[in-house]
Amino acid sequence: MRKFLIYLFSLLSITAYAQSSCIPVHSLEPKDLAFEAGESLRFTIHYEWGLINSDVGTAEVNLLETKLNGEEVFNCVVSGQTTKLYDMFFRVREDFRSWFTKIGLKPRKFTRNTEEGKYRAKNTFIYSPEDTVIFADVYSSSRGQRELELPLDDCTYDLPALFYLARNMDMTKVEPGKKYPMTFAIDDDVYHVHFILHGPKTIKVKEIGEVKTIKFSARLLAGEVFKSDTDMDIYISDDDNRIPVYFEAPILVGTASGRLCGYSGLKYPFKSIVKAKK
Repeated sequence: MRKFLIYLFSLLSITAYAQSSCIPVHSLEPKDLAFEAGESLRFTIHYEWGLINSDVGTAEVNLLETKLNGEEVFNCVVSGQTTKLYDMFFRVREDFRSWFTKIGLKPRKFTRNTEEGKYRAKNTFIYSPEDTVIFADVYSSSRGQRELELPLDDCTYDLPALFYLARNMDMTKVEPGKKYPMTFAIDDDVYHVHFILHGPKTIKVKEIGEVKTIKFSARLLAGEVFKSDTDMDIYISDDDNRIPVYFEAPILVGTASGRLCGYSGLKYPFKSIVKAKK
């Protein structure tokens, strides 16, 4: 589940990259953003394999505002955990925190604290645009403590910062069916994947109702969790909020999915709901 949550948030961020040489976005002035401080999104993680068909965990994404080194920034807090039932089999706790500028959404700091069974991992990233590097202090229970310098360019983000940047994509400038790259840093490496825009689709979301969405697919990184040449499908709200409402990916054993189950503090009305859940 640890690696699933990592790739989950990378694929919730499927619209990566900043302006100019990166994927085009709308104005990144605070007044023009698709969100504002105080927003909270809650997700349910589901797993299917054979006779198993169950909700196994939850994730929550909260956006705050604060100051970092005298600069006004957003502070995103992402938490994920298994349910009490699955804690008895394999306890998982995830805590991602990101600080990025209110103007331009440029990353400044990122931390990660992971517990998965007996496995532990921690990240502390400090971004240095002047030096074009990320100063990374990385720990894992399998490899110990390390200090690294990861490459940084205008299109490299941590996952929470990428998630919020993505929601400001200029949909009029992204071509359906074309592959677009995205880049994110986590642990001791920088990862590159791509996504494809498919178009509008209305779907039913258990706790929300019938929702108009825009469908994307993203190519996953093959490895210990995902099959090779596998795509995740993700659906974002077809309104000014651009929030993910459903996502699904085949993994090595079974299928993992997630759905929006609650929200508050949206900047704009949730107009993409066609028929609300009663």
